[in-house]
Amino acid sequence: MDRLRRFMFGRYGGDELSKALLVLSFILLLVMNFLPRYLGILVVFAYVPALICIFRIFSRNIYKRRSENYKYLKIKSKVIMWFENNLNRIKTLKNFKYYTCSNCKQRLRVPRGKGKMSITCPKCKSSFKGKS
Repeated sequence: MDRLRRFMFGRYGGDELSKALLVLSFILLLVMNFLPRYLGILVVFAYVPALICIFRIFSRNIYKRRSENYKYLKIKSKVIMWFENNLNRIKTLKNFKYYTCSNCKQRLRVPRGKGKMSITCPKCKSSFKGKS
């Protein structure tokens, strides 16, 4: 255990991006099992994310690996936020109607069943008519 600790000293180690690369590699390997045998050469593409992951774990350029992980986490959080917002919008579609402000593109939520109403954007204060 001490030899491994000394070997890994000064190296980057695992992070979220490394985990995602391993999961991607595993998924690609599973998918390749269901493809015909003559497409077996594509298995090489399943090992590429795993090799990148191993390279990242043993890399000594810690600053560069951290910046790669930071970029990955930013993209991941945007994707997760997009899915959460759309899921929330679908859940509340029965009680609310959604409009987009033509001036600033802000998404506005209006309660359903109120008839025609004047909708005012809280961000840019522009007003338009819409049916709820």
